[in-house]
Amino acid sequence: MSEIRLDGAGYGVAEREILRPLTLSLRERRIGIVGRNGSGKSTLARLLAGLIAPTQGAVKVGGDDIYADRKAALARVGILFQNPDHQIIFPTCGEEVTFGLAQQGRRDAEAAARAALKSFGKAHWWDRPVGSLSGGQRHLLCLVAVLAMAPEWLILDEPFAGLDIPTTRALHGRLAKLEQRVVMISHDLAALEGFDRVIWIEGGAVAADGPAGEVLAAFRAAMEGVGDDHTDLAG
Repeated sequence: MSEIRLDGAGYGVAEREILRPLTLSLRERRIGIVGRNGSGKSTLARLLAGLIAPTQGAVKVGGDDIYADRKAALARVGILFQNPDHQIIFPTCGEEVTFGLAQQGRRDAEAAARAALKSFGKAHWWDRPVGSLSGGQRHLLCLVAVLAMAPEWLILDEPFAGLDIPTTRALHGRLAKLEQRVVMISHDLAALEGFDRVIWIEGGAVAADGPAGEVLAAFRAAMEGVGDDHTDLAG
């Protein structure tokens, strides 16, 4: 399994530094990322998925520059956004799942897409309009579409935000069984308790990086003084 390497990777826009140069090696099976609003977590997720290029340094997966080499990116890394409507682009479920496979150059893209939906017990979704799905169902559709491409890594940016408790539990269960290595950004600290590693991002830099229990305890202690507005922990 390939590792994700950040070598002095930073990101800024119009003289504003969003992420300071980060040097990290990610290879654990389950990695969590925490931090306050505006700390740079979502920007980091997009760098890891190759959706944006670092303005300095490099991000590579298995030696591949995943921003420059989109074909390699599709095979190496998949990303699940907080809002599925930012990810879904086709009117039917079948088209949505087929698209990524076609981008990979799969000749059997449609057959593989049907098999992916069937593996989740959703074969009957093939012709279903995406607009008829609930929020939780759209999250699931995005997960099916990403996993159909069999990436080595899955980047999850607040995957449980806005979901009801039953849907959250079901998604937790599915994610726990995945073979892929996972990097998950979450304000739900309990969801990260069993992870192998947690990275705390503060002001675009790494404030702490280590075993989940230690980093989450330090993060909770630091957040005790921010008041009752728990939205400070999200985003």
